[in-house]
Amino acid sequence: MVFRSYLKAANLAMTDLPGGPRGYQVLTTAVQGVPSTQLALAQQLGVDRTVMTYLLDDLEQAGLIERRPDPTDRRARHIIATERGHARLDELQLRLRHVEDEVLAALEGPERDVFRDLIRRMATNSEPSGAEPCTVVQDIALAEANTSAKPRRGRRSPTGD
Repeated sequence: MVFRSYLKAANLAMTDLPGGPRGYQVLTTAVQGVPSTQLALAQQLGVDRTVMTYLLDDLEQAGLIERRPDPTDRRARHIIATERGHARLDELQLRLRHVEDEVLAALEGPERDVFRDLIRRMATNSEPSGAEPCTVVQDIALAEANTSAKPRRGRRSPTGD
């Protein structure tokens, strides 16, 4: 129940971001600068290359990222967050902190810290069926988001459905 409550509120916090949760993942990774190429980004996030192209198109059109040619490989494109992308990510992270505060409102400050630490340790020490914990949570989040979202005509959804 706690996870679903957080997931619902987090998805609402990202409704105006192209690609929703997947767009957030791409923007976060672009701000961090790793991986640097479009293909590496798709592989890291487990997104089909074609779907990644559409997602990047939308983020680029919103002015949040840029694609720059790789000087060592003309076929590759580096994904770079723009200043606007950095600012947008800061805004989204603030929204998500508010969501977390709402979901954890029943806990006192020190209890929240303990809860976060326990969840972090559980996530980093459990790999169901060989999957990375973050990937499992992301897949659940996307499945939840897709139950209420309709794909745009003529394009595949950001999850590849």
